[in-house]
Amino acid sequence: MLKEYRTIQEVTGPLMLVKDVTGVAYDELGEVELPNGERRRCKVLEVNGSDVLVQLFESSAGINLAASSVRFLGHGIELGVSEDMLGRVFDGMGRPRDGGPEILPEERRNINGTPMNPASRNYPDEFIQTGISTIDGLNTLVRGQKLPIFSGSGLPHAQLAAQIARQAKVLRADAKFAVVFAAIGITFEEADFFISDFKRTGAIDRTVLFVNLANDPAIERISTPRMALTAAEYLAFEKDMHVLVIMTDITNYAEALREVSAARKEVPGRRGYPGYLYTDLATMYERAGRNLDSEGSITMIPILSMPEDDKTHPIPDLTGYITEGQIILSRELYRKNVLPPVDVLPSLSRLKDKGIGDGKTREDHAGTMNQLFAAYARGKEAKELMTILGEAALSDIDKLYAKFSEQFELRYVSQGYDENRSIEETLNLGWELLSILPKSELKRIKPELIEKYLPENKA
Repeated sequence: MLKEYRTIQEVTGPLMLVKDVTGVAYDELGEVELPNGERRRCKVLEVNGSDVLVQLFESSAGINLAASSVRFLGHGIELGVSEDMLGRVFDGMGRPRDGGPEILPEERRNINGTPMNPASRNYPDEFIQTGISTIDGLNTLVRGQKLPIFSGSGLPHAQLAAQIARQAKVLRADAKFAVVFAAIGITFEEADFFISDFKRTGAIDRTVLFVNLANDPAIERISTPRMALTAAEYLAFEKDMHVLVIMTDITNYAEALREVSAARKEVPGRRGYPGYLYTDLATMYERAGRNLDSEGSITMIPILSMPEDDKTHPIPDLTGYITEGQIILSRELYRKNVLPPVDVLPSLSRLKDKGIGDGKTREDHAGTMNQLFAAYARGKEAKELMTILGEAALSDIDKLYAKFSEQFELRYVSQGYDENRSIEETLNLGWELLSILPKSELKRIKPELIEKYLPENKA
């Protein structure tokens, strides 16, 4: 029998102080019962002797200090997990929001998870095809990797996230693939876009969707990504599935963390975020990976919108330290109607070399990737020079590089949100574009690969 406490001392916004409490632990779940029988959930934020500070998930309106009671449940926030989660939509606390029945769980798991033993981690080295040339060809995603997307306010990261969720797959025919999608602090319109897009394309059948809306409580926003990762860990390490976790928008998560921290009157760090923001993000990101004991894996794509497009802002800055690279979206390309507007040159996948090559993608992948990067960088320089000095100042070879740069953005980077390119199509397109340049300029590709793959009708 759970003990009831009628010692609520004060309520300030979402925080409530309860006196004379025994045997309660940090992060434990509790229930507040109002005089009319209504129950509201809360979570322990701080224990100081017999005083306990809790945060309410719902509103604090109408709580009568003398007549309301609190009981603590003896466990943290848990998620009931089962394979039946696939194809379902849940809210940020794991309750169905698609009108379907409750899940009959095979087990209940604490959403904070258990850290993966570093000695049991397996190295990420298997290619994941997203169908997007700028990622597959140039910033390759590898199974077990953490590869964030840095976006800006108003840029189409929602469409890109939906496209990756629809198209991503492991090339092995026997691989079981699932997507866990966590939408954090998004508007109703965005939530409707994701749900209807997944249903329209049939991607919902292999997807578990957690949706936390902007008007939901901040404390629920903090639990949403952990709910998603708990579901992913179950599918990956119990059911041997390759799970892609997409989380959007991490900035909303960090804002909620700042809100809770301010309510607790903690000393703020950079830009008002709590000093433990790095550690907190790492506890989520580091749940991705491969395990030696399991066939399954968790690959993670966190998406965050950089305030004022500032890469040095604490959220992208700290995320970059923890993850293995980043995909950056460009406002300049978006204005040119290049979709998805992936800025290739500052983007980086630190594990791309491990997931490409003969037997994984194709033998010419590494060489063409390096050559495309180099040619695009030189082409952009040539175009900038042309803007300042005029076309007459360019040499013939520089004009070819400028032409390559334009064609690269129009045909390789820009593909829209419905085109799903195989890795062969992406690599062949790269060779078509490289045929704009003289063969003597292809210095980063082995001669035998040039003879084998370069189209015959080159200039």
